[in-house]
Amino acid sequence: MQDASAVLRDSLRRTILRSLRIQGLYRHGLQAVYQVVEHFGMHLRADSLHYKLVRGEDLGFYRELDMTGRVP
Repeated sequence: MQDASAVLRDSLRRTILRSLRIQGLYRHGLQAVYQVVEHFGMHLRADSLHYKLVRGEDLGFYRELDMTGRVP
């Protein structure tokens, strides 16, 4: 575990905290990760909306919640 932790710690320093040039802009690695996650999240929302419009079905992501957003 200590070896694995050391490898991850060193990797984070080299990648996540490093400045990267992406599409002409400079970003830290962590900013790039957030941007990718957000980008794929937008695709998921668009695909989910398209599915709901075409099929006329609720996807049921929150079916276990009541109208207040709580689990009954």
